[in-house]
Amino acid sequence: MNQRVCNSRALALSLLVAATALPVSGADRTSVFAKDNLVAWCIVPFDAANRGPEERAQMLDRLGIKKLAYDFRDQHIRTFDLEIDALQNHGIELTAFWMATGMEPEKDTVIHTIFDLIKRRGLKTQLWTLLSESNEFDELSQEERIVRTTKVVSYIAKRAKELQCSVGLYNHGGWFGEPENQMEIIRRTRMDNVGIVYNFHHGHEHIDRFPALLKMMRHHLLCLNLNGMRKKGPKILPLGEGDHELEMLKMVQDSGYNGPVGILDHRNELDAELSLKQNIDGLKKLIESLGDEKALKSY
Repeated sequence: MNQRVCNSRALALSLLVAATALPVSGADRTSVFAKDNLVAWCIVPFDAANRGPEERAQMLDRLGIKKLAYDFRDQHIRTFDLEIDALQNHGIELTAFWMATGMEPEKDTVIHTIFDLIKRRGLKTQLWTLLSESNEFDELSQEERIVRTTKVVSYIAKRAKELQCSVGLYNHGGWFGEPENQMEIIRRTRMDNVGIVYNFHHGHEHIDRFPALLKMMRHHLLCLNLNGMRKKGPKILPLGEGDHELEMLKMVQDSGYNGPVGILDHRNELDAELSLKQNIDGLKKLIESLGDEKALKSY
């Protein structure tokens, strides 16, 4: 084979590689608010209908939601495997598994049960980690709090890493719920599988700071859970009934964030299906106001 042919083929191959490496254009990128990007959240212990695993998966199927972030209470631990079976049978992704911990996660039997489940079932998921702050925590200095919580998160993150899972620091109010503190914990942990799950419904006091917080968190966000937003609450408000979520969604849209987006039930008095549908309908109206035609077509 002559040198000219070799050079031509090499050039063609290099052009092919370059073409496949090109970033996805804005026209081809899926909207962050598309229906197939929605994650159902807080639908297990908050469901007035008290569904079991199979009924819950059927409900998500009816709504066209194909992702679930799983929260639980002690009575649900015995049905963990049934939950996984139902989700898999209905083609629903387990996007996240909620995990609450104290200052000694290595001694927590529930945490060990969750890790055993993940390993046994071969799950690859996010672990939404909430830290319960003890009374002694209030007496610690800022540096002592960072050191203690970094140790906790590092333990969970290392175990998660072994199972190819990520850890999302979950804002639930208090010191641990402040994004600046979470970002410092991430920096100290020095692990690439640790990020942030940001909840609108635990961020009412952040509304004025949200532009700066979003910019700070943007490249560490694993999921963004939506809610209607008013500065004076209520804490849980359907999408479209607040004063600030439209402008906040516009910021998210402009930021380039393309991770999963959670929609809530979180209302004990309401059937989770009705609550999710109410939020889907509210989100559609907000999307229309945003002019996101691509997302609208997915509903």
